[in-house]
Amino acid sequence: MSKMISLLSSSDPMVAMMNMCPVLSTPIDWKETPEEHWFFADLPGLTKEDVKVEVDNGRILIISGKWKAEELVDEKEKKKLNMKWHRVERNRGNFCRKFRLPEKIKADQVKASMENGVLIVTVPKEEVKKPLSKVIEIEEK
Repeated sequence: MSKMISLLSSSDPMVAMMNMCPVLSTPIDWKETPEEHWFFADLPGLTKEDVKVEVDNGRILIISGKWKAEELVDEKEKKKLNMKWHRVERNRGNFCRKFRLPEKIKADQVKASMENGVLIVTVPKEEVKKPLSKVIEIEEK
């Protein structure tokens, strides 16, 4: 329904397309450090209760949630004011983003935090063991 409202209410086709595309409507940055992978999602208006972060099969990071349709005026007031929408551009409805994680991660130690509408997910990497280097003494026979 929210996609239909977006298409019908927006005279700008780019805005309508952005509302239908999860990559555009819920952009997420992914950066990597030597120790961790970091994911940043701007989710204004959402709380941690509105968002779910999970790791599936130890390799797929899933960030999902629901944008609530904010009603600024109740139905009675809308009728009284003869109110109609001209544009609907803010995100509404469900969203789900999936990322295939590299092999060498600690899936059981993934952490997420949310502050001021920004979700931050950290995925620690497994420690890379350096190959053994050893000088081999040559025996005489």
